[in-house]
Amino acid sequence: MPPQPLPACPAFTVQLRPGGEVFEAREGRSVLQEALQAGIELPSSCRNGTCRACLCRLLSGEVSYLIDWPGLSAEEKREGWILPCVAVARSSMTIEQTPVAAST
Repeated sequence: MPPQPLPACPAFTVQLRPGGEVFEAREGRSVLQEALQAGIELPSSCRNGTCRACLCRLLSGEVSYLIDWPGLSAEEKREGWILPCVAVARSSMTIEQTPVAAST
């Protein structure tokens, strides 16, 4: 009997604002990992939820986290801030990148 194909992991569409880039995020992988896999660079540094370099606002959709308490306050979570380096998409979503300060 031939081997059965593995079930596909659910994938959700992620849209970035303001640029409009779109990529797919699979279950179990961080939004940052999936963006990088799609050739989209998001700001990042620590990749473990502490430095906050990747801070984005979730405009629509749902996420869960790979760690128990990412570097966000309860108030920031209520306001829709997420850390893509440790956030996993739980639905299709739209996120807004925070502006990066230009160096002088």
